[in-house]
Amino acid sequence: MFYSVLALLIDVGKGASKHSGVIALFDQYFAKLGKFPIEISKAIHKAFDLRQMADYREFVDLSKEDAEETIKNADKFLSETNRYFKQHYGE
Repeated sequence: MFYSVLALLIDVGKGASKHSGVIALFDQYFAKLGKFPIEISKAIHKAFDLRQMADYREFVDLSKEDAEETIKNADKFLSETNRYFKQHYGE
């Protein structure tokens, strides 16, 4: 999802050096303007939070359900990203 957000930000001439900044810009330029459903923003935030826990905390036990939900949300996000680019640039 992160690299897809970077592509979207390039499309609007924006960028950030940190993951949190990239997500904040996605919210500002895409979610809050209604270009993407708010559920997509929530999914990105949750995936980022899970990644932070897994990377920086000891003894994190992420459930199979968390993993499955994140994969499902990533699929939705990629579909929405494809929809956005097709809408703006065609096939």
